[in-house]
Order: sequence, then structure tokens, then C-alpha cells
Amino acid sequence: MAKGASARAAARRQKDKWKAKRWYSIRAPRNPWSFKVIGETIAEEEDMLVGRPFEIMQNELDGDFTKMHVKIKFRIKEVVGNDAITEFVGHDVMKDFVRRQIRRDRGKIDDTIDVVTEDGYFVRIKPFIVTRSSVKASQKNESRSVTRNEVVKFCAQSTWINVQKALMDGSLEETVSKAISKIQPVRAVFFRRSQLIQDGVVVDDGPTLEEIKAQEKEAREQEEMTPDEDDEVAAEQPNEDGPDEDHEAESEDEEQEVESPADVDYESMTVAQLKELLKKDGKPVSGKKADLISRLSE
Repeated sequence: MAKGASARAAARRQKDKWKAKRWYSIRAPRNPWSFKVIGETIAEEEDMLVGRPFEIMQNELDGDFTKMHVKIKFRIKEVVGNDAITEFVGHDVMKDFVRRQIRRDRGKIDDTIDVVTEDGYFVRIKPFIVTRSSVKASQKNESRSVTRNEVVKFCAQSTWINVQKALMDGSLEETVSKAISKIQPVRAVFFRRSQLIQDGVVVDDGPTLEEIKAQEKEAREQEEMTPDEDDEVAAEQPNEDGPDEDHEAESEDEEQEVESPADVDYESMTVAQLKELLKKDGKPVSGKKADLISRLSE
């Protein structure tokens, strides 16, 4: 008995780790997403967030529904207050999308290319090419060589930010597709995976986090200050219609109160109507019409 009581007391003394945790907003990199909020995460300490991966589909990030099969990968690199700042570390194309591109009468060409960008980022890119018909080994080797030359040339002349944009919007895929089309007809060209191996020179272009927060705060204040149209219409309707209706109702009640039984024309009423009036007054309803009128006139 004493052992069970001591165990319960020890359990009550234990610190609730969940209450000690707090929520952090996950923000996309400064370029090219301008610290856009892309999610939330929870942690007990800020140090536990650094290095934590975060994945999001591209259509949720930039609204491009033609890229629903592309998964964007980020990694938290620093924490500023309640904001977890991330860096882009690569992307993946969903495997089911890749499988749908392959058919028995089509050719498949894939490769792995390591490149270094103009600002010193070491990146690994994996292109995937689907031809309209089956291809020979010599055509595959030539297509790989052309693809490698185009990708290495583009990345050597571009910064890591521009490479990200080219991978996301499909401009690099179009360049490779045009180059390979001279060798053989191409059905699809895409990069099924990219991976950041080593960082280079960080470029601090674009708005700062403080500027982005100020813009978000200003936008929220404007939304709160702007009333809804429905509320405005509802507020205006009682002022336009309400007083007139109330005034008419009051005038009708006054007219009814002013009218006396002597002013009522009982002769124009039917016997049934006269009997209803007598019933309301609690008077007898027997007799002819003249008797009924005389009772009502009393």
C-alpha cells in the first residue's frame, strides 16, 4: 500500500514536458519566398529545432496545381523569437508519378549530376527522361551527355537561388528537352530529385524578417478596420425602414383605441360576425340581428 502511494506521489511530482513546449512558425527562406509562413512545429527549446526537416507539396507552397506531385524539402537553420527560419535543401518527385510515365513502348533515361553553382553551392541533381519510343544504348549515352552539359553549364552561370527557381518553374526542364529533341523525340523531361550537399555564399537580398512581419501586421490591421459589406447593409436597414414601420404601427394602434363601440357600423355586419363579437364580450348570442345589435350597443 505504501509502495503504491509513493509511486503516485512520484508521478505527480514529475514535470509535464508537454506544457513546457511552445509553438513556432516555420518560414520559408528569404529568397525566393520572402519568409512565407509554411507551417508550425512544437519544441521545448530553440536548440531542438535547428536541423529539423520540413516537407511541403509545391502546390501548397506556390499554388501551382500542375506540381502536385513535387515535394519541397526544407531544413530549419535558425530560430528568431517564435519564427523558425528554413533553407531549401532539395525536392523529390513522387514515385507514383514517375511510375506512371513509364510504359512498355517507351524509353527511359536517368542520370546523376553533381554541379557547383556560381556562388559555390554543391548540388546533386537527378534528371529523368522519357522518350516516345524505345532507344538504343548509343542514344542513351548521347542523351546523358547532352543533358549533363546543359545542366552543368546552366548551374555554373547561375546562383543557387536561380537554380531553385529553374527547378521549380520548369525552365531548366524545357532547356534540356529542346537539346535532347535533336537526338530523338522526347515525351517528358523532369528532375526527379535535387539535393543540397554543401552550402556556399549566402546572399542577403530581398526584404528582412522585420519588414515582412511589419507588412503582415499592417495587413491584419487593415482587415480588422474594414467592416464587412453585410454588416454595413444590416446596420443601414433599421435606420431606413424601422422608424417608419414603428410609426405606422403606433398610429394604427391609436386609431383602434380612439374608435368607440358607437362608431362601429353593426348594421353592415353579418349575424355570424355579430355573434363572434358577443362571444368575446361574454354576452348571450341568441335572438335576431336587431337583438344582437342592441346587446353590442349597450
